[in-house]
Amino acid sequence: MSPLPTNNFTHRRFHPAPFLISHSVQPPSSHQHCCPMDKLVVRGESSLQGPLTVSGSKNTALPLMAATLLAKGPSTITNVPDLRDVRTFSKVIRHGGPAVAFDADAHTLSVDATTIETPVAPYELVKKMRASFYMLGALLGRCGTAKVSLPGGCAWGPRPVDLHIEGMKQFGADIELDEGYVHASTPNGGLAGGTFRLEPVSVGATINLLLAAVTAQGGSKIENAAKEPDVVAFGRALQEMGAQIDGLGTRTIEVQGVDALNAGTFRNTPDRIELGTFILMAATAAEPGRPVDIHEGTHEHLGPVFKEKLAETGVDVSYGTEAVTVTRPETLRPVSVETSPFPGFATDLQAQWTVLLSRTDGTATVTDTIYDDRFKHVPELQRLGMEIEVDGNTATIHGGAPLKGAKVMSTDLRAGVSLVMAGMLAEGRTDVLRVYHLDRGYEDLEDKLRGAGVSIHREAYDEFAEPDQAPAQDG
Repeated sequence: MSPLPTNNFTHRRFHPAPFLISHSVQPPSSHQHCCPMDKLVVRGESSLQGPLTVSGSKNTALPLMAATLLAKGPSTITNVPDLRDVRTFSKVIRHGGPAVAFDADAHTLSVDATTIETPVAPYELVKKMRASFYMLGALLGRCGTAKVSLPGGCAWGPRPVDLHIEGMKQFGADIELDEGYVHASTPNGGLAGGTFRLEPVSVGATINLLLAAVTAQGGSKIENAAKEPDVVAFGRALQEMGAQIDGLGTRTIEVQGVDALNAGTFRNTPDRIELGTFILMAATAAEPGRPVDIHEGTHEHLGPVFKEKLAETGVDVSYGTEAVTVTRPETLRPVSVETSPFPGFATDLQAQWTVLLSRTDGTATVTDTIYDDRFKHVPELQRLGMEIEVDGNTATIHGGAPLKGAKVMSTDLRAGVSLVMAGMLAEGRTDVLRVYHLDRGYEDLEDKLRGAGVSIHREAYDEFAEPDQAPAQDG
């Protein structure tokens, strides 16, 4: 088969925008003054009518892309969302030699990993996205050697890769850190296998260890493994490629290494966080009593806790095979939540839940037990008029305060979408700046919302433009 073309991306409307390095939220340097960034302009006068359609999962697509490197040949992934992270990771993969082709309109991505010439993931690419660190497990599993930059990533909270590295060592890898790179190799051409316990549980580390273990020379065990649907869907794709894995969806995953995996075609799972986001938008911004349909989501992936808490607020939700139908009540009841690993309440939905609580008739709390510093959206929500107090890892939200539009700044992916959600509820115009965060994880968000009745559009703006001077006063 002829190799796939290496540059056939269908470019859409993305403007050049900076990516954050490490955990800093500093704006780009002044030399980028000439490059516009995008903002979303939301007006709250309209209501969400629906329907909405859920795209493929970012958090599953990226591991699936890494998994294609384990097979010598062309593989195809369907239902891939057109996101900045997908395009970035494609560049990371292409750097090593495989050809990557992405048909954005068909949501199909193909990787021909017949040969890997350079088992390296460079800093210039990895710094843009933490998920690029999956290259460590993929390259070790395929090539027996890897040089991968330590990642940067989102602007909030420490998410160290220590678990990934220590797990690889327990499975038999020789690892050294030098000048910001992880240099890893396997003795005798392959990992021996072993047992490693994740403390705390980690989705990313579970995925990375699976990538490395499936072609090990012996057996491996991951204890306290992540049970998230994204991990299960990824593991099942590995099984389709010939991996021998037991225990997916439980806290103990056992792997018996095989010599090689087979290329194939795999369908990406729907994005459960986008589904949850759309449900919460409908629960707050739709007309009371008017149903809103959300298509192509897998509601089982939301987990039981989210559904139970949502029901307690008074929102009427019908979970069908073809659609999830949400009907907003006249009055929302305040319900506190505490995030925890799946099947608990997802940390990626807590910012959106905060907005829902602002529309209730009482006071409730949101506690994030996963990350200590994930409330950077709160000062921005306060600019819109929300009454929120933060104490440690708990936010207390007093519902009922009127919201008025303002300029607010996105600090990370989920914070950004919570600001859009709040703008839909606020009086007047809300400008959500730095939406390159949103472009990392929500496909065509403004197009979907506009098609569902929301007044929203995208504009370019100059981050460093001087504000207009006030007119001189007479007299």
